[in-house]
Amino acid sequence: MKLYFIRHGKTQWNLEGRFQGAGGDSPLLTESYQQMVQVGHFLRDTPFTHAYASPIKRARVTARRVVRELHQRVPLTLMSRLEEFHLGKMEGMAFADVRQQFPAELDAFRNHPDQYDAATIGGETFTEVIDRMTPAIQTVVAANPRSTDNVLIVSHGAALNAEINALLGTPLADLRKRGGIRNTSVTILETTDGHHFDLIDWNDTSFLTAAATPTDTI
Repeated sequence: MKLYFIRHGKTQWNLEGRFQGAGGDSPLLTESYQQMVQVGHFLRDTPFTHAYASPIKRARVTARRVVRELHQRVPLTLMSRLEEFHLGKMEGMAFADVRQQFPAELDAFRNHPDQYDAATIGGETFTEVIDRMTPAIQTVVAANPRSTDNVLIVSHGAALNAEINALLGTPLADLRKRGGIRNTSVTILETTDGHHFDLIDWNDTSFLTAAATPTDTI
């Protein structure tokens, strides 16, 4: 089966360069709705059996809009295990302010996941996020057992980056080395057993008409 991972549409905090975790949810930008339509059109010829999404509004709205554009009857299930990182004190802070107040945590979060200690900020580690997301993915695979099944999974940039790489067997220290994930991008994995995964496509944005900007990717 194939899993199509989509990052939610771009939000106001994404645009402003602010940390946006499970505890924050700024409005989706007007332009992001058009990009959701483009995702749906891109995937319209692929039959989907089910869609799953983080219950956080920016992901939930993205999932519903993409599913609508598929012109298929695809049920949508919300799963709390697909939420973004819990970011504690960094929630809503501008990147520049985090760099001043929590320089070690910021550097580890972005460049050295194996060294990221969330105790100071009161957030989740990479291991904690992976440990809550992986059972969700295994549940999704078990619920869609046919080899021809395709499912949509709409979630968040940092969480998706960590989980997808973990599913591919990437060592914790190297989770960030594949690069970032853009808003409304599509990443595809394939699996036969829910335990071993192959990468089919990473961060595909070929269908988006708007040029990428630095604030699009995490």
